[in-house]
Amino acid sequence: MAVSQAITRITRAGGDGSPDPAMSLAFKASMRRLTATVCIIKSRKDGCRIGMAATAVSSLTTTPPSMLICVNQAASIHRTLGVNGRFCVNLLGCTHSDLVSVFSGKLTGEERFGIGIWGENASGIPYLEDAQASLFCTVAKSMAHGTHTIFVGEVDEVRVGGETAPLLYQEGAFHRAIGLEVAS
Repeated sequence: MAVSQAITRITRAGGDGSPDPAMSLAFKASMRRLTATVCIIKSRKDGCRIGMAATAVSSLTTTPPSMLICVNQAASIHRTLGVNGRFCVNLLGCTHSDLVSVFSGKLTGEERFGIGIWGENASGIPYLEDAQASLFCTVAKSMAHGTHTIFVGEVDEVRVGGETAPLLYQEGAFHRAIGLEVAS
């Protein structure tokens, strides 16, 4: 059965490297369809906890266990990651949707830690105690690209929670995973 739908095709205009507004809009529209688990990335700067909500997070390799995070260079946590070199990726569950706005700018600094149950590992890196998983990393490499920096963190410690019920983000809204029955 063929599915009929409108297809929009945008190609990059010219090759001079200048921003292409149509390409930028098409890219943003396509990325809204890329479902991702919502995470909170945490670190510590000058004794203060710092963090941000993110979906640009991915596992990279198991040898050595590594995570990849992409952080806007204007984000308050950006400089801390380069200097401190340690961070924690907290994989959020469906019960954590209230934390996303808090770590996306609704609150700042230590105010953000008034919501949720926060702990610290032996190295002083903060983590969400009831996260689905918390992965503590040390920055191994970084690379700037456009407005963001890609940080590769080698995993030093892992905490895994109970039930798997990830908080997903797609098309500007939160979703939950639902298993599919596959005919054999």
